[in-house]
Amino acid sequence: MRQITIKEIARITGVSSATVSRVLNNNGRFSEETRKKVLKAIEQYGYRPNVVAKSLRTNRSKTIGVIVPDITNEFFASIVLAIENYCVPNGYSVFVCNTSEDLEQEKKYVKDLEAKGVDGLIYLSGNSGLPDAVINRKLPIVCIDRKPDDPQAVIVESDNYKGGYLAAEELLNAGCRKIVLIRDYRDVSTMHQRHLGYRQALKDWGVELDESYVVRIPIDVEASRNAVSALVRQGFPFDGIFAATDWLAVGALMALREHGIRVPEEVKLVGYDNISLTQFTSPPITTIHQNKWELGRAAAEVLLDMIHGARFGRTSPITMDVQLIRRESTRR
Repeated sequence: MRQITIKEIARITGVSSATVSRVLNNNGRFSEETRKKVLKAIEQYGYRPNVVAKSLRTNRSKTIGVIVPDITNEFFASIVLAIENYCVPNGYSVFVCNTSEDLEQEKKYVKDLEAKGVDGLIYLSGNSGLPDAVINRKLPIVCIDRKPDDPQAVIVESDNYKGGYLAAEELLNAGCRKIVLIRDYRDVSTMHQRHLGYRQALKDWGVELDESYVVRIPIDVEASRNAVSALVRQGFPFDGIFAATDWLAVGALMALREHGIRVPEEVKLVGYDNISLTQFTSPPITTIHQNKWELGRAAAEVLLDMIHGARFGRTSPITMDVQLIRRESTRR
């Protein structure tokens, strides 16, 4: 079925095309009678604005792209939902691109989003750099919990240093002195800051820093399970584990239970992110809460402001507070 045009709506209603446009955009002068007449014709004939043509006129597509490493991960999914819940009521569509932690796939998605003419990008990727296509085009960019080298990107992050400190401090308060840190093998900013917080807490408590207690692995339940199992089989002495994500904590808990090690009686455990699963494990896992909703909303709000001309300095990232959620895995 052929799409009716503004000119045809104008002819049907006996007004100018400019008047029809003003009614559609609710901008400018027209009578209430004219408004009703135009809207009635639009509804009757099923007129839909030509979004492509409008984007060419305004140099805006009213779309943004979101690069996410794993949409099946509750942490990322919650942030994406918050982004959509802010952007859609503000007239923006959201293209969500799941990279599955694949850098080449990420580059391909960036090219695709560039071809679609998105007005800006939000990055949740674990990679530390930004693809050349993004940098060269000078798109407004907001990064969530990552610090790329590119100075044009604005950063919205949780206080990961504080989170790492709180996690280690909880284990120290519970009597642990041989605390394993299980973290991502990549030295991305989030992991680096959590690691620094962990180190500072040990230092403040007078516990010797020993890098043999730092286990670097992919963020994967099975990888964590295997790593902790290997420590147990080797007879490696530890009485606490700080897993730098909740999925790593779940893998660690599985390994401890398989080896008959009681949590929290023999080994205490802290995770990070406060995904819903940690409430239902046995025992429930103590974790660091990141406000996923506020991270997503703040990133979306900043990006739309940038699209509309606001300038933000890279020197002042937007930082959200974190909280310790104490559960049975660190019971005294």
